[in-house]
Order: sequence, then structure tokens, then C-alpha cells
Amino acid sequence: MSTTEVSGKDAGINPSVARVDLKLEVVAIPVSDVDRAKEFYGGLGWRLDADFPYDNGFRVVQFTPPGSGGSIQFGTNLTSAAPGSAQALYLIVSDIEAAREDLAAHGVEVSEVFHAETPGAQFQRDGTSGRVSGPAPDHDSYRSFATFSDPDGNGWLLQEVTTRLPGRIDSGETAFASTADLASALRRAEAAHGEHEKRTGQADANWPEWYAAYMAAEQAGEELPT
Repeated sequence: MSTTEVSGKDAGINPSVARVDLKLEVVAIPVSDVDRAKEFYGGLGWRLDADFPYDNGFRVVQFTPPGSGGSIQFGTNLTSAAPGSAQALYLIVSDIEAAREDLAAHGVEVSEVFHAETPGAQFQRDGTSGRVSGPAPDHDSYRSFATFSDPDGNGWLLQEVTTRLPGRIDSGETAFASTADLASALRRAEAAHGEHEKRTGQADANWPEWYAAYMAAEQAGEELPT
């Protein structure tokens, strides 16, 4: 094997091999009517990044959801998948009920907020079994959902995530995708800090540091300060 042929297993243990970032940035979804899909996703308030038609019939349209690092593309001659066959496209939110209300305000037919009593119920397209109305008890992270579809039937899944599982976020980095996510994190830190002051029986003058530690730990899935 030449020096340039390094297996995935070897690359994981060889300190001389530099890590290469691979950022999933765009997912192509199949639609039957490009202009109808463009109107739908634009009506959600998503950012239109591109609409490029070409003389050979190829056309690509790109939208990015608010606060998202990833985008969707659709168009003509873009994918051979059947229109509506893209399912369980995740949209991660910090407040499932607020996200649902926002979609409904944009005229989208969106399901009620639910949590899965049966594992995998959130992926069942009929939505008739294994779902319990309302958010998960105590709004447990990863467990509250809502669903909606675009005009072709491509299915979207809202999932509420407030605390990441350990190892999902670099504990040395803290970032929020939007002011709404930051505001939600601040509200949760404020509530937790209030309980902290009740336990200590005194006001905490160093609350900014406490908030920062709480928000960073919550995002990284580490033990929360008390």
C-alpha cells in the first residue's frame, strides 16, 4: 500500500493523518413542480439562496431554513428519485410548540406536538399509532416531535433538542444558530439559576458565569451545574 492509501481504521489512529472536515451542507429533495415547491418553501420564510435555470433544461433552487447550517435543493434534472419520496427530514428546534405555531402561522398543515410511545412511531407516515399527544414529559430532549409535508409529500420531522447527548458537541465550543435558540437557552439557564439560588439561600452575584457554564454544559451534554 502506498503512503497515500490509508484505510479509515488506520486514519483514526495515525496522528500524522490530518483530520478532514466533512460538512453536510445540502440535501436534494424530489419535487414534481419546481415553482410550486419554490412558493411553498418561500412561504415558510426560508431564505432563497439560488434559482439557476440553464438552457439545457437543468434548474436548481436552494433554500435554507432559519438558523440552519444546511440547505435543501430541488429543481429539474436534479434527482431521479420519485417526487415526495424524501421522508424524515429533520428540523431541530429548541422549542417544539413555538416552532409548530410558527409553521401554522405560515399556513402549513402541521401535526400536533407528540411524543413516541412506541419506538420509531415518529417515522410512521400514517401517524395513527404509537404516538402520544403533547410533548415528552419534562420536555426531555430528543423526544418531542411534530410533522408536516410539502405539496409533493416530502416529509419533515420537527424534533425538540435542548440538551445534546455527550460527545455530540465539542465542550470547548459554544455556538447558537439563531437569536431564538440563544433566547431559549438563556430562559432555561435563568430558570435553573433561580433554583440554584433557592438551594443556596442567597443571591448569586456571579450569575453571568453561572449562566455561561450552564449553557455550555447543556449544549455539550455534560453534567449541569446546580
